[in-house]
Amino acid sequence: MTYAHGLVIGKFYPPHAGHHHLIDVAAASCARVSVVVAASSVESIPLALRTAWLRETHEQPHVEIVPVVDDVEIDYESDEIWSAHVAAFRAGLAMRSGLGVPVPPVDAVFSSEAYGPELAERFSAVHVPVDPPRDRFPVSGTAIRDDPVQNWEFLAPAVRAYLARRVVLVGAESTGTTTLARALAAHYAERGGVWAATRWVPEYGRTFTEEKLAAARRASGDPSLWLDDLVWESADFTRIAEHHAALEDAAARSGSPLLVCDTDAFATAVWHERYLGAPGPEVEAVHERTPHHLWILTSPEGIPFEQDGWRDGESIRSWMSGRFEEELQKRGLPHITVTGPHEHRLAAAVAATDDLLTKGWTFNTPLTP
Repeated sequence: MTYAHGLVIGKFYPPHAGHHHLIDVAAASCARVSVVVAASSVESIPLALRTAWLRETHEQPHVEIVPVVDDVEIDYESDEIWSAHVAAFRAGLAMRSGLGVPVPPVDAVFSSEAYGPELAERFSAVHVPVDPPRDRFPVSGTAIRDDPVQNWEFLAPAVRAYLARRVVLVGAESTGTTTLARALAAHYAERGGVWAATRWVPEYGRTFTEEKLAAARRASGDPSLWLDDLVWESADFTRIAEHHAALEDAAARSGSPLLVCDTDAFATAVWHERYLGAPGPEVEAVHERTPHHLWILTSPEGIPFEQDGWRDGESIRSWMSGRFEEELQKRGLPHITVTGPHEHRLAAAVAATDDLLTKGWTFNTPLTP
């Protein structure tokens, strides 16, 4: 190794391919690398999340990701402000020493920024420039915040999962949610480019029910058991919500800026009420921590009921649709209701989704010089 302790400092707001290249170059040249994630409290992506993303991508044992809150203003002409920034960085590194992790003096600073030489001098270290013109990865945090779609290729899977806009199809049984979810995802995939990877996530609750019935038949030795014989518990709905959320995250990590979901934890909470007669706090908790951006409610209007042997029945369909509408309104969740034939539903869903994507992404402005 050329250097004992290399230092990389950045906001990583959010991390992108250029950042990862910078860290990898440092890792190949140093016995130890400290990556300081210097985040200000005005920024809208939490420091803990950025730290976790970098740790996931950089698993090299000699690379340490160090979170630091740095709310000092930025003025590259001020010695006092420079000193305050460096003091914050050193405090973050010293924290590692306080935890029993020996931290040797920094002898190399890796950077693609114009301030790199000054930063290195203040650490009494060598400055190692890494692709200052950004020829290899023509991207920046500012460019991504301005237009994530155009820079999607430069984002790691975890960041894609965080930024993907998630549209959810919800509705009572036999109202066309699955058909519309497939068609909506296919519509965007057909646009090509970054949208070609648009995916949809099937409803896990149906799979869980099939598995639960099969397990009950095996346990009882009675192959004639059917849905009415099953005993539902709150834990069943929690498992459905958690597993479906995990499937969403996995799909979002490898997909386009849009993810289409056939149901979600919100819908599972409504079904929890339907079967158990009470809210499910643990299911609600899954809903609260899983981001979604638009709900599309499929009305039973214009859709003949089809009994495939797994459904409650037509009599409850209108009531369930009403409960979805009530809950969407009460919770203030952004939603539309689609009615009529499939073509009309798809056109309305595309229009609402286009509107969501046109609004884009909102990031708080970071501290700038």
